[in-house]
Amino acid sequence: MVYAIVKAGGRQEKVSVGSVVVVDKIQGEVGDTVELEPIMLVDGDKVTTAADGISAKVTAEIVRDEKGPKISIIKYKNKTGYRKRQGHRQQLTRLKVTTIK
Repeated sequence: MVYAIVKAGGRQEKVSVGSVVVVDKIQGEVGDTVELEPIMLVDGDKVTTAADGISAKVTAEIVRDEKGPKISIIKYKNKTGYRKRQGHRQQLTRLKVTTIK
């Protein structure tokens, strides 16, 4: 089985051909292809890292844009009447890995 560890959106993800991964927002339209930076490639017993020099390329197709779960941010200070409430939803992109060469 061939799989790769790629750097995407400040995190590292384990991907193989056909896998779907959710990463931070990537600019592009639905159906566009993007290239992910491989850090490590595993092909059976052979392991290649970025330090060894990876010649492989990992390409993925943009499936859709999404929003993450709602996060509530509440700030409160006792005895002063200070209350602040804020929400956040992270912008995400769902990718489907098409090739690892």
